[in-house]
Amino acid sequence: MEGPLSTWPWNNLGTFKYLLYGPFIAKWFYSRSQEDNNIKETTWCLHILIICFLRCSIHSCWNSFSNMLFLTRNRRIIKEGVDFKQVDNEWDWDNFVLLQAMMGSLGFYMFQDQINLPLWDLRGFLAIIILHIAISEPLYYLLHKCFHGNYLFNNYHSLHHSSPVPQPFTAGHATFLEHIILGGIIGIPILGSCLLGYGSLTMIYGYLLIFDWLRCLGHCNFEIIPHQLFQAIPFLKYLIYTPTYHSLHHTEKGTNYCLFMPIFDVLGNTLNPKSWDMHTKLSVESGKNGRVPDFVFLAHIVDMSSAMHAPFIFRSFASTPFCTRLFLIPFLPIVFVTMFVMWAYSKVFLATFYNLRGRLHQTWVVPRFGFQYFLPFAAEGINNQIEQAILRADKMGVKVISLAALNKNEALNGGGTLFVNKHPNLKVRVVHGNTLTAAVILKEIPQNVTEVFLTGATSKLGRVIALYLCRRQVRVLMLTLSTERFQKIQKEAPVEYQKYLVQVTKYQAAKNCKAWIVGKWITPREQSYAPKGTHFHQFVVPPILAFRRDCTYGDLAAMRLPDDVQGVSSCEYTMERGVVHACHAGGVVHSLEGWTHHEVGAIDVNRIDLVWDAAVKHGLKPVSFIKKTD
Repeated sequence: MEGPLSTWPWNNLGTFKYLLYGPFIAKWFYSRSQEDNNIKETTWCLHILIICFLRCSIHSCWNSFSNMLFLTRNRRIIKEGVDFKQVDNEWDWDNFVLLQAMMGSLGFYMFQDQINLPLWDLRGFLAIIILHIAISEPLYYLLHKCFHGNYLFNNYHSLHHSSPVPQPFTAGHATFLEHIILGGIIGIPILGSCLLGYGSLTMIYGYLLIFDWLRCLGHCNFEIIPHQLFQAIPFLKYLIYTPTYHSLHHTEKGTNYCLFMPIFDVLGNTLNPKSWDMHTKLSVESGKNGRVPDFVFLAHIVDMSSAMHAPFIFRSFASTPFCTRLFLIPFLPIVFVTMFVMWAYSKVFLATFYNLRGRLHQTWVVPRFGFQYFLPFAAEGINNQIEQAILRADKMGVKVISLAALNKNEALNGGGTLFVNKHPNLKVRVVHGNTLTAAVILKEIPQNVTEVFLTGATSKLGRVIALYLCRRQVRVLMLTLSTERFQKIQKEAPVEYQKYLVQVTKYQAAKNCKAWIVGKWITPREQSYAPKGTHFHQFVVPPILAFRRDCTYGDLAAMRLPDDVQGVSSCEYTMERGVVHACHAGGVVHSLEGWTHHEVGAIDVNRIDLVWDAAVKHGLKPVSFIKKTD
């Protein structure tokens, strides 16, 4: 049973809750139109809106910083990753900003005649600091301690503690009642200073933004305050808390209740004795490399829009499958400039991680966009980035590194062969993962199919698909203009199955074939040659347009990670939650099986069933099979 005021009044509004800011905007426009109004009456709503925007920006910037693993990975306090459940639970973290905007406007109406707010008054800063230390800090401490009692904790405060990994957004994740109380605690120093006649706009802005900044600091889950600061000024550790200090409150709950000043935990005898030692340990070890990953997936940026589909940019957006959104458009110029900066200076960086059965899996990103892979003068630089990543993984002790998408392009590096040949003594296994990609595509084709039409037939994947299907005595219509390349593939098949491989040069040849395997992008006009009821299997990036309503379209080859995976909070490009591209899954299987060979260059058709069986054994599920089951 929920306690009174434990839920938010606008819970059911979803994103329409932002319409509640409408009266503030309307009031501002209305006040501007009334010439006889004074400036205070005209601008107070505008100031509330600006403060709300700045408060949300502070939380968002802190969250971005917290999730920049390439900067914070060795400073993390709780090593586990955030999962989708926590992201969803904290989705409405900004509810408190709207609530306190309403509380602020109510306070203005109640005391507008008694309050005069100049731009600046130094006395106001002194007054608000004194009132904060004398009233807000001890009041928060006492109330926070009360909320850890059985009834209040179970019905209210447990929501805030339900986030296993503190994040800046966790600071705002609490019940309606708690944020009413917190709004009062924030309001006491502000209102007190104003009623004393010392208030100013700068004071209000400064206090609110510093308050939120410190709240985010405590929940950021990485230690940023150096231990040397407290060694130089010992008493300072009683005046300002650290991320480690507040993290102990989240993990052990019965200690470290203070708002920002540990002196109140000392006075209340609730100071966790591990606070300073743990802070020093984390600060000292921040310069050392952390745990070595068992598996690395080496990805790259697709385009400017998808570049923003990262948890360190927009966490909620990254937790859903990528699609272009209107809100991304204003940020495109920033991404455009960043692209050139990354081209000039950036190296491969850590983007995300998750844990699977005690193994650490990471995704590293080559700082190059998809179109750059097709620029002849950029090829050498891209290969250098990939090579350096492989050598770095080898030096660290990584067991398997899997190359994603264009990082294993045949024209670029022969599907990874370039690096293996150049560095024959590599201990890390380099994997393109395409064996499992082929397996997923092939297992999706029904057993009763006797003929398929294959585009991209002479590519790496097209070749192995054709060779596998002909062994199943499936007639493969291979679309290619190169007789030489067709014959080369045909000769690889056993003699008794070569007759099942047929070269065709036009799409019209497939007008009676209802199983199309698309490995090369085809236009709506080319799709029109397919008969009604055709199913388009595909391994082309980007996927083809679903033009035909009388046909069905398969997804790109992908697999769902095992159910016991931990710490996944972002979607891999357009994939659903918990789903990764088959080449990523192929690297995972390679790591779990402990295989010691490189998987580069041409795909071995004899290993397709072996890799498939291993993937199924370890609990990976092809997405197409899951959809059929559902």
